[in-house]
Amino acid sequence: MIRYFRYSSANNNPLANNPRHKLANSHALNIYLADAIYSFIPKNACSTMRTSIALANGCIKDPSQFNWIHKNNFTFSANLSELLKAKYTFTILRCPYSRLASAYLDKIVNRDNVAWGYYELRGRKVDLEDVSFSSFVKSMAEPRIRAGNPHWRPQVDFLVYENYDDIFAMENFSQVASTLKNKINLEVVDARKLTNHGVDSLTLIGDKNYSDTKPLEFLKMKAKGKYPTAKALYSPELVKVVNSAFKADLDLYKRMFGTDNLLFK
Repeated sequence: MIRYFRYSSANNNPLANNPRHKLANSHALNIYLADAIYSFIPKNACSTMRTSIALANGCIKDPSQFNWIHKNNFTFSANLSELLKAKYTFTILRCPYSRLASAYLDKIVNRDNVAWGYYELRGRKVDLEDVSFSSFVKSMAEPRIRAGNPHWRPQVDFLVYENYDDIFAMENFSQVASTLKNKINLEVVDARKLTNHGVDSLTLIGDKNYSDTKPLEFLKMKAKGKYPTAKALYSPELVKVVNSAFKADLDLYKRMFGTDNLLFK
């Protein structure tokens, strides 16, 4: 079976100079003993998956060594032959509304390096302390900003193949772990508690609309063990922005899984 590449034929330049293929290729990771390829998409359980793959590829011995993955994002990136000859391929998609909310709360509110990169994308014309979720989402209407960081870049940009053997929904993650164990004997190790990326320890509240709330208020909430639900961040206007800016992601997600797990149907 020939595995056709998603972006190769869209550009007649040498494949090494095809920016869309190069991006997707760099995020296509080898699981060597299984001859498998995993296309990792940031914010889609990727720390859990990359930790699991680092263990499977013999580069770390214990999940506590998970920090290794952050300096080795592309260590396992596949070459053209490995991509074509893979015996099994898979990726994980996420509800686009939830993914964008997660990127905002994790990266912008917490003011890590990604937030400062976002500040540069906005031409240094906005104070990070004033970047509400509403401001953040509306800025995604600009292609340059939407593509400016992998944590919110459209998910379809990371897909190296036209089709995969399995495309999973992050919202049904138990299926991911059981299927990968059965098909390629990959042990999926939950890294959320190690990376502090999850919100399992927080009480999620949706008592009002938080679309215009400033980051400092969210930090105060977090200090008290509370955080808004993803749905509480959205206004009808913001849903429309996402529907337009991330249309390709939404179309793919709905085609694969329907609308049951989408925040907004």
